Amino acid sequence: MITTINPYTGKELKDYQELSKKEIKAKLDIAQLAFEDWKNTSFEHRAEHIRKVGELLRKNTDSYAALMTDEMGKPIAQSRAELEKCAWLCDFYAEKAEGYLAKEHVETEHFKSYVTFEPIGVVLAVMPWNYPFWQVFRFIVPALMAGNVGVLKHASSVMGCAELIEDIFLEAGFPEGCFQNFVINSDEVEAIIESKIIKAVTLTGSKPAGAAVASTAAKNIKKAVLELGGNNALVVFNDADIDKTVQTCVEARFQNTGQSCIAGKRLLLQENIADEFLEKFTNKVKELTSGDPKDEDTYIGVMAREDLAEELEELMNASIDKGAELHYGGSRDKAYFAPTILTDVTSDMPVFKDETFGPLMAVSTFKTEAEAIKMVNNSKFGLGASLFSQDLKKMESLATQIKDGAVFINHKVASHPALPFGGTGISGFGRELSHYGIREFVNIKTVVIA
Repeated sequence: MITTINPYTGKELKDYQELSKKEIKAKLDIAQLAFEDWKNTSFEHRAEHIRKVGELLRKNTDSYAALMTDEMGKPIAQSRAELEKCAWLCDFYAEKAEGYLAKEHVETEHFKSYVTFEPIGVVLAVMPWNYPFWQVFRFIVPALMAGNVGVLKHASSVMGCAELIEDIFLEAGFPEGCFQNFVINSDEVEAIIESKIIKAVTLTGSKPAGAAVASTAAKNIKKAVLELGGNNALVVFNDADIDKTVQTCVEARFQNTGQSCIAGKRLLLQENIADEFLEKFTNKVKELTSGDPKDEDTYIGVMAREDLAEELEELMNASIDKGAELHYGGSRDKAYFAPTILTDVTSDMPVFKDETFGPLMAVSTFKTEAEAIKMVNNSKFGLGASLFSQDLKKMESLATQIKDGAVFINHKVASHPALPFGGTGISGFGRELSHYGIREFVNIKTVVIA
């Protein structure tokens, strides 16, 4: 039995009966049957259904958002924003997918040569709790538009959201089996990947989970896409617009109560502006409203589970023991972790090296551009970085020296339907979104006529 718990109240929400092995096999068979029909549908037909999903998200935003907030503590306004982004994604791929997967003609010595992009079958998604709708939608929407079908192993703590998403796709007219939620624990994932029905797997989550999934996929010669953790740097140079950059950095770190792989976790300040920036940044953080996630004004809710708050507290304390200064915050009450700022952070401290998945900012300073880039790249992660300066030409040049999967200039790192999303290092491999993402799970087929 899987039980969901409201992290703010501590009360149990609902019990979900886990699937038996027999039930799992039956659902996989249903998925395969659905694929045999769905792969032959037109882009117009698929787009019609995907647009309907977007309509349902907009029509029922309040009720869907309330469930998300209950299950993982996301402030209600941010839950609504997540649903709107999912609806936007539906509209985007309904319009763009056919073009992204159009036949490509290639000039060769042959009479005719071209490349097609064809669906591969049933794809498994293993998804996390922090964006319980968005993470699933950025997988399933392009997958369905490509002619594939999907099965989901969602985080146990958001099983209600997982069930609801399946209901939404059914209500939108998708045939049974095109998208199914599996009520299972992680120990069932390996056997599902090994099933001959599963053709590929995508995971968003931790490094250990990603390593396990990738290993099983590789042993079975199946494609995998991994979107893992991040330790993004926010780099503020002397000539940055201080006030605008402060606001952006606060949002980059503390949105979703800091529980995001692409959150800015390391704040790197050039020495000449460090004191001014830190003062203004601290004042903005002090203005953030903490409280009941259901309240409209709440910006900082609780973390999704108490043990996650405990882990963050351990990283903080270990860094303080190594010489970091507790500049602001630092308190914890069960699953609530107060917005926190640590200064004098050095590269040997846990809050610099590890992923701080919660509302804690680690602040360091640098003298030169070269030192800043070295600090950005001094990470086993490689998801994204943000550079803040009015010298755009110089920032574009510096962007080429950063190893991450994304560099944003004067903006927080964010996912966008038109842009590829993914990282390097232990942040994973493969890409989601854009035409790159929709082509991850297709057969890129060469056709030659002599």
